[in-house]
Amino acid sequence: MSEAAAVYLRMKELFAGTAGRSRRSRKAVEDPAASRPFGAGRDPRGLGDVMEALTAQMGWTGALAKSDLLDRWVELAGEETAKHAVPDQIADGVLVVRCESTAWATQLRMMRSELLARIAERFPDADIQSIRFQGPDAPSWKRGPRSIPGRGPRDTYG
Repeated sequence: MSEAAAVYLRMKELFAGTAGRSRRSRKAVEDPAASRPFGAGRDPRGLGDVMEALTAQMGWTGALAKSDLLDRWVELAGEETAKHAVPDQIADGVLVVRCESTAWATQLRMMRSELLARIAERFPDADIQSIRFQGPDAPSWKRGPRSIPGRGPRDTYG
C-alpha cells in the first residue's frame, strides 16, 4: 500500500462520521461555560504546538524523525565524516550508510556505538536499532533477476 493510500485511510478513519453532524448538535453537547469569551482555554495556540499535536495524532513522529536524521547527518556524524559517508536509507530500524571506501566503512564500524548513542539522544522517535556501513559496490556479472547461479564469465572462456 502506498504512503498516500495509508494517509487517506488514516484520515478517513479519524474523521468518519463527522460529516453528517450539524452545528446545532455540536453546540448542544458542548459545555456552555467553556465558550465564554476571555475564559480559560481561549488563548490561541502557536503554530508549532498545533503542528506537533497533529503529527502526534496522525502518527507521523517516527517518519519525521527519520527524515530529520537524514537531513542532519552532517552535524550528527561530523563534517569530515559526512564528506565520505552518506546515509542511504532507513529500513526496519537499520540506518544504511554508504561509504566512499572500505577504509571509511571500517572506521565507521568502530564508531558505531558512539553514533548510535548520538542518534538515540537526538532522534529518539526515529527508532534506529542498528547502523550498517557499506563500502562502494563492486561490479557484478549478474544480469537481472532471472540469472542462474554458476561460475560467472569464467565458464565461457577456454
